Amino acid sequence: MATINHNFTKLSSGYLFPEIARRTALWQKAHPEATVLRLGIGNTTEALSPAVCKVLHDKVDLLSQRDTYSGYGDEQGDTYLREALVTYYKQHGVVLEPTEFFVSDGAKSDAANIQDIFGQDNIVAIQDPAYPVYVDSNVVGGRTGEFNKERLCYDGFVYLASNEGNGFVPEPPTQKVDLIYLCSPNNPTGAVASREQLKAFVDYALENKAVIIFDSAYCEYITEENYPRSIYEIAEAKKCAIEINSFSKFSGFTGVRLGWTIVPKALECEDGPAGLLNQMWNRRQCTFFNGASNIAQAGGYAVLSGEGLKQSQALVAYYMENARIIREGLSQVGLTVYGGINSPYIWARTPNDMLSWDFFDLLLDSCHVVVTPGSGFGPSGEHYIRVSSYGHRENVVKAMQSIEENLQI
Repeated sequence: MATINHNFTKLSSGYLFPEIARRTALWQKAHPEATVLRLGIGNTTEALSPAVCKVLHDKVDLLSQRDTYSGYGDEQGDTYLREALVTYYKQHGVVLEPTEFFVSDGAKSDAANIQDIFGQDNIVAIQDPAYPVYVDSNVVGGRTGEFNKERLCYDGFVYLASNEGNGFVPEPPTQKVDLIYLCSPNNPTGAVASREQLKAFVDYALENKAVIIFDSAYCEYITEENYPRSIYEIAEAKKCAIEINSFSKFSGFTGVRLGWTIVPKALECEDGPAGLLNQMWNRRQCTFFNGASNIAQAGGYAVLSGEGLKQSQALVAYYMENARIIREGLSQVGLTVYGGINSPYIWARTPNDMLSWDFFDLLLDSCHVVVTPGSGFGPSGEHYIRVSSYGHRENVVKAMQSIEENLQI
């Protein structure tokens, strides 16, 4: 008799972003005359760069001819792209081997799938607030108890609170944990961890034989100096950290789908000597994954150097100018704002201690602007909203004008 995975029934509610879309669609149906300005989901809006598009077209042309057609590639990623990623990391003083890179269809899937190589009884610490996939994938994987409706969190998780008092960068756990999920620059708060703050986590992980799963998908948005873009800029981090990254927000690949995960050969855990986790992830990918699209990989290669790199960095600058406009606009109406300097996200406190979803409704009703309720990212996200700078400039300007003219707080 077939039975279900009952861990799915522990999930607290519908996934955050489809829930936003559902509520927005209902509101739009009731107000068909209104134009909704969307600053919620972090989905890129600007066209792929010319250098990337040329390479994508060239690859399709090769696939259209029998003598240049190619099918399956290496499950770990094409060698030329992995070697290009090695060069990309060297610019930050990080030396890695091509066989430590695993190319995928994006950071989100890797952030969920990486748990496959760890035991179900691992104790998980989550930076809170956090991107929902870190939490939900571990719930489904059976590493938590039930959702606690009073505390708005899952029993069994260790939540590392990120708040105004610590600049939205948490301190290492005070008890022993096994897996630690970190994201810097952070989604949703926009905070970026300093070298000293990351070193504290590395020191903790080394002492406790824990593994850090470090999401650096927004590293190209760091504008201020002296902030690390890779956790491997911290000494000995290769012994205790896995890094996940993506072309999605850097190069507009949200729909193209391409990312990578680094599992260093020096990585260790409590019962896994150096090299074993690299071998296990390699086996996992070879068993469950046929490799990223060869078309997308050609585009990713174009991103990493020359005109492709310059044009991708120009895309980042475009979104960061949007972030400046949003940050200043929300400050102008009296909201307390964070982020938007080293990240495409602005994290704003709700006025008068409103609940996140209540402020979401108020902005939609009065200003026709969609944002993301902070409570959807975890208990520390309540009384905040996340505003995304991914949007056409004219729509971002209209949204700020609408908030300035119509928001009553």
